[in-house]
Amino acid sequence: MRVLVVSQYFWPESFRINEVVRTLVEKGVEVDVLTGKPNYPEGTTFKGYKAWGCQVESRASATVLRLPLFPRGTRSAWRLILNYLSFVATGTIFGPWMLRKRQYDVIFVYAPSPILQALPALWLGWLKRCKVVVWVQDLWPESLSATGYVRNRTVLKIVERVVRFIYRHVDLLLVQSEAFVGPVSVLASDTPVKYFPNSVDESFSAPSIVPVPEVPGLEGKFSIMFAGNIGTAQAVEVIVEAATLLKEQTDIQFIILGEGSRRDWMLQEAKNRNLANLHLPGRFPVETMPGFMQKASVLLVTLTDQEIFRVTIPSKVQAYLAAGRPILACLNGEGANLVTVSGAGLAVPAEDSKTLVEAVLQLYRMPSQEREAMGINGRLYYTQHFSHDKLTDQLIGFLQSVCS
Repeated sequence: MRVLVVSQYFWPESFRINEVVRTLVEKGVEVDVLTGKPNYPEGTTFKGYKAWGCQVESRASATVLRLPLFPRGTRSAWRLILNYLSFVATGTIFGPWMLRKRQYDVIFVYAPSPILQALPALWLGWLKRCKVVVWVQDLWPESLSATGYVRNRTVLKIVERVVRFIYRHVDLLLVQSEAFVGPVSVLASDTPVKYFPNSVDESFSAPSIVPVPEVPGLEGKFSIMFAGNIGTAQAVEVIVEAATLLKEQTDIQFIILGEGSRRDWMLQEAKNRNLANLHLPGRFPVETMPGFMQKASVLLVTLTDQEIFRVTIPSKVQAYLAAGRPILACLNGEGANLVTVSGAGLAVPAEDSKTLVEAVLQLYRMPSQEREAMGINGRLYYTQHFSHDKLTDQLIGFLQSVCS
């Protein structure tokens, strides 16, 4: 089976599609990847790449074809819009030229925001006369309004019509949360919608062999670790408030790994409030993340209190489950239910700093055997429901069924 993966994001950017492509190739699938020039999350084009011009390289035995892409920048809505639209434009114009003489059985679109990246995939599917499958990671247009990038109702209605067009012209829609099935089906009409959750590389569930850099607060302390994008959707204000309320508890340390639009604000607040218990060491290579997570006392996930995030499962939850550490979920809906049902940790309401502090103290005072049991429960639940290898086999089955 020959598969074209279309994704605006790909290695060296840290996204789930990287592991999916690698494992598809290992299982005998021929894979090409059509993607952009890496610039997430810093907002500038990565070293070794230029924003303009086409480029072909190889990664994990897959051919990677890179399109020109306008860098997203930082804290600029207009630059972000140009970033999204540039991938649609270059994918539509240069994609057919770069893929000339290449034939595929199916096109697979990895679709975190923006869903618009499915548009060039539809065009290519028509040109190549092959099926198109889209893996929906975010609900559009809901995610635009929830993150504050777009408030205008007219614009949101236009986006909704585009999303409806995409959903109704692909051959299969896969959704990362069971709660996505309903809202996606409303726009999809007769297009089949199937639940297909996220997973993580198996290295997260195995003992880490990659050395972990030293960061303040991790060794010899009760460490609460947050790993991932530090943005508006993550409601990081609640972490700052919790650290403020616990600043006298010097054994309890908050470690925030990653980059994002709210990191500078958190650094400034930590300085203004004299928070010696809040550390933001930055972003580290993805291969070090299993080791970081396995060293933490507790792993923290947060989201804002908005309706869209009640049906969303942050992809880091699967990584946390695999790491085998207790999870503290400060969010509502599907993500909180997953942590509770798995027995992997505690869940508290989104953006509730006082209840978050109570949960932190509950875990801190808990016998270590009980915390270890939570971690074991989480890893077992991951193995049963989110194993990367099993889900890749399931994905191959979905793609083969569409082809046939």
